[in-house]
Amino acid sequence: MSLRRLVIAGLLSVFASAASCGAENAGANANSLTIVSATGEHRFAVEIADDDEERRIGLMHRKSMPENAGMLFDFGPDVAVRSMWMKNTLIPLDMAFIDAKGRIVRIAADATPRSLASISSGAPVLAVLEVNGGRFKALGVREGDYVRHPLFGSP
Repeated sequence: MSLRRLVIAGLLSVFASAASCGAENAGANANSLTIVSATGEHRFAVEIADDDEERRIGLMHRKSMPENAGMLFDFGPDVAVRSMWMKNTLIPLDMAFIDAKGRIVRIAADATPRSLASISSGAPVLAVLEVNGGRFKALGVREGDYVRHPLFGSP
């Protein structure tokens, strides 16, 4: 094998390795978020979607997500009625619609993968938390529970 081909093969190997690490570590820069409920405090490692492009992509195309992971959609500073959908989302998700004080005002459980149906908050919210489908039920998380995270003015 010529030196040129060897160098090219080496570079391709490095790029392929970096790309696979990025996919595996999608949550590596995750923030910590805690839901305070009657059943206790439940901690999640969340990715933050705080610009239009990140909110548009969300959790699309992912085949799985760790049990206590999720994505927090930050719509600040505007508090408004929000709608989400599951286009190109491959896994069922629970959605918690959260007001500016960190109170969960609505939970949409087990949203259907790939659905184009609009899922509304039903009330003005600052953020939406998406986690694996069925996770809120398993933990006993309910509407009215609170979320602790710097976005809501709590640590």
